[in-house]
Amino acid sequence: MNTLHNFFFNVYPYICLSVFLMGSLARFDRDQYTWKSDSSQLLRKGQLRWGSNLFHIGILFLFFGHAVGLLTPHFFYEGIMDASVKQRLAIYAGGTAGVICFVGLSLLLHRRIFDDRIRLTSHRTDIGILVILWVQLVLGLITLPYSYSHADGSAMLVLAEWAQRIVTFRPDAAALVTMDWPYKVHLVLGMTIFLLFPFSRLVHVWSGFGTLAYVVRPYQVVRSRKLGLTPNDPRQP
Repeated sequence: MNTLHNFFFNVYPYICLSVFLMGSLARFDRDQYTWKSDSSQLLRKGQLRWGSNLFHIGILFLFFGHAVGLLTPHFFYEGIMDASVKQRLAIYAGGTAGVICFVGLSLLLHRRIFDDRIRLTSHRTDIGILVILWVQLVLGLITLPYSYSHADGSAMLVLAEWAQRIVTFRPDAAALVTMDWPYKVHLVLGMTIFLLFPFSRLVHVWSGFGTLAYVVRPYQVVRSRKLGLTPNDPRQP
């Protein structure tokens, strides 16, 4: 295992996670006005509805699928299905979600690059992060034939073992040395997305999860700006 491999798969994950968490907290604390998705719907609705819906459906499925698939220990599901069945399920379900997400993201990227008004009002980071996500999706789709060739689930077990060791602070990337190149590039670019997360519009993802709090939050208390009115005063607006 050479120095570069050791850095990217034993050290780089912690750099990315640290910047992801601390950077998000710092941006929320210091720059809340920029904490938004910067929707371009008012400029042009064409392609946005299909592109946005397909992209978000696909990316949410892929995110939770990767999280559950990589971070769930093998003994949790080995009584229900073996590794080969889980790998085939991941190939078919993940491949379908990947294609859906790819189509949606391609529509969003096309309108942002080729629509003059949207391109002129876009930040460089807006286009840059869409391009990176698009490349990451392509790499993910490229891994599907490689995964199918490891239908016994061996590749999935190696990747899951590495990910679980990272989150439990026991890094060991020795088994990744023999993995095919698309997996390695896909992992590195995926970690880089977490690194760039606090500096892009992706921070609005936190707000998406935060909206779950509205289910249990108390009702909003509205107070009148008119002086001298009691809460039960009939003149209250």
